[in-house]
Amino acid sequence: MGIRMKIRMGMGMIIVNEPDDLGSASVCGPTQCRKVDLVVIGGGPAGMAAAIEARKQSVHDILILEREPSLGGILNQCIHDGFGLEIFREALTGPEYMRRYVQEVDELGIPYLTHCMVLEITPGKEIIAATPEGLLTIRAGAIILSMGCRERSRGAIRIPGSRPAGIYTAGTAQHFINLKDLMVGRKVVILGSGDIGMIMARRLTLEGARVLAVVEILPYSSGLPRNVVQCLEDYNIPLLLSHTVTNVYGNERVDGVQISEVGPDFVPIPGTSRVMECDTLLLSVGLIPENELSKTASVELDPITKGAIVDEDLQTTVPGLFACGNVLHVHDVVDWVTLEAEHAGRSAARFLHQKQIPPSFSVASATSPPSPTSPSPLPPSRRIVRPGKGIRYVVPQNISLEKDVTLSLRVEEPGRDVTIEVIHIDQKSGTQSCIAKKLIKRVNPAEMIRIPVKAAERDDSSGESYVELQIADSDPNEKRDGGDPREKNRMEGGGGT
Repeated sequence: MGIRMKIRMGMGMIIVNEPDDLGSASVCGPTQCRKVDLVVIGGGPAGMAAAIEARKQSVHDILILEREPSLGGILNQCIHDGFGLEIFREALTGPEYMRRYVQEVDELGIPYLTHCMVLEITPGKEIIAATPEGLLTIRAGAIILSMGCRERSRGAIRIPGSRPAGIYTAGTAQHFINLKDLMVGRKVVILGSGDIGMIMARRLTLEGARVLAVVEILPYSSGLPRNVVQCLEDYNIPLLLSHTVTNVYGNERVDGVQISEVGPDFVPIPGTSRVMECDTLLLSVGLIPENELSKTASVELDPITKGAIVDEDLQTTVPGLFACGNVLHVHDVVDWVTLEAEHAGRSAARFLHQKQIPPSFSVASATSPPSPTSPSPLPPSRRIVRPGKGIRYVVPQNISLEKDVTLSLRVEEPGRDVTIEVIHIDQKSGTQSCIAKKLIKRVNPAEMIRIPVKAAERDDSSGESYVELQIADSDPNEKRDGGDPREKNRMEGGGGT
């Protein structure tokens, strides 16, 4: 007998005993396996947007798998506004933004399974998951990875000191306060100036806590500039740049932290330490794409983004597996997550309809140019995309130049009056040509930059070529973009992922 499962579809719930109860879609126990055309792993903003777009592209056999009790992902706890300025042209809270996509999933009749923890994905696109009803095996025609990201913990950054209660990641504190109505502390120090840390500094202040300082090891904020203004400066919360926490004190509960100034090498400067008495330490020290499942599927990961290496269709190195949202690379604005996910949904639909399998590529080819003395690891229609001077990473890492594509990137450090060039380099002839560029008044590592690249009218390169992005020397006579064209609206909002 097959495993009984509860599949939500629309506003109701279907109890499934036999695979045919889902029509063309089917799921099964570990001893029997049927196929589902498209499985979306993760029911957050990326997963829902990808599934909706795939359905609009005539993929009818879709199943979303979500480990939490409901769809929506992290947006369920993000009660501040500022979401949706690009998609809906209005400032929404996280739950409001999420609810619009949940409603569309329901209206389109896209099935989803909650309380479902995916344990493994094989390179053959077989999914093994745990549900309250037992183990579940699904064989997918295509898979969209949209598992999001997780926070770095204290162990990841090796803060010395005792291990008392009162140390939380910023996202955990947000969950307790916004969803559980539980206060985490009254005198708080926040390590790291990521967006969620600054948003929580404001939230704690509004709840009556005293935020003593936000401590940042870098010489600039690691979050969006608007959050520095709206969450810290507007509430008189100090931002201590080039500082870090060097010790934690307390037995049962935190009773203080030691902070120290750091030099350019990020090593604490002797004689600069001081102790802040507090009962809570929040950590906002970065996000990591959630790619343990990607590894089980033999997906190759970019060592910088920690997400999958993808081509212009957001397809990974495993044909039929696509990635989007924060599992691919960490975004600062949820609207961009949605736009990227819609692209992944269209690509997965095209794969299912046409069964196109682009050539594969490797980590080495995505992070460094091919050796001049060896042949390119890609066929002539493919171009490796790599970060050059001043660029930390670029996604996608592989393009064809045969169709329009938008490159997403981050710079290595803040700057003003910056020109970013997309250079096509022919290794055999040594020629270089600028195929796109963007002039920006202000750049910051916290702000993702998107550069559209038009398809080449013709490609005169020898085939042994690659694409490199770099910050060029600025021409003072050139007119500059004010950064993100939505920056004015975004500065007026308070959102972010």
